[in-house]
Amino acid sequence: MAEQPAVRRPARPGRAAFQHFTPIQTRWLDNDVYGHVNNSVYGHYVDTAINDWLIGNGIVDLHGAHGLIGLVVETRCLFFDSVAFPDRLEAGLRVAALGRSSVTFEVGIFRQGETLASALGVCVHVYVDRTTRRPTPLPEAERGKFATLLASASD
Repeated sequence: MAEQPAVRRPARPGRAAFQHFTPIQTRWLDNDVYGHVNNSVYGHYVDTAINDWLIGNGIVDLHGAHGLIGLVVETRCLFFDSVAFPDRLEAGLRVAALGRSSVTFEVGIFRQGETLASALGVCVHVYVDRTTRRPTPLPEAERGKFATLLASASD
């Protein structure tokens, strides 16, 4: 069996690499038997941070009037340091890649006031027509909003 190449692990991101922050309060039920937030809960934190920004910028319409919707096609999370209840967290949001009909979000999970992320979540949305579910190019207005979150090459 051929040896697999080593996977390059991204560096632990700092707070300055993110453009928008959402406060998140850990809950007692987020902890697992090992005394820290269970790995599956980070997906909720990532989803909350992304949707906080999408709703606040009029990209997600909670009443279904918008014809364009983002479907999640990929998620993953890298862990650098444990967090646990009752930690207060801040989820930093940035766009790592902006495609024709897709957006790759990165969400840094920080303990309140800390400089380095405890975790980095990645979530890819493909924007589709609400009815046909076929990929649809992002309108220029939405592209412009996403572009405000684009990570610089040095991040």
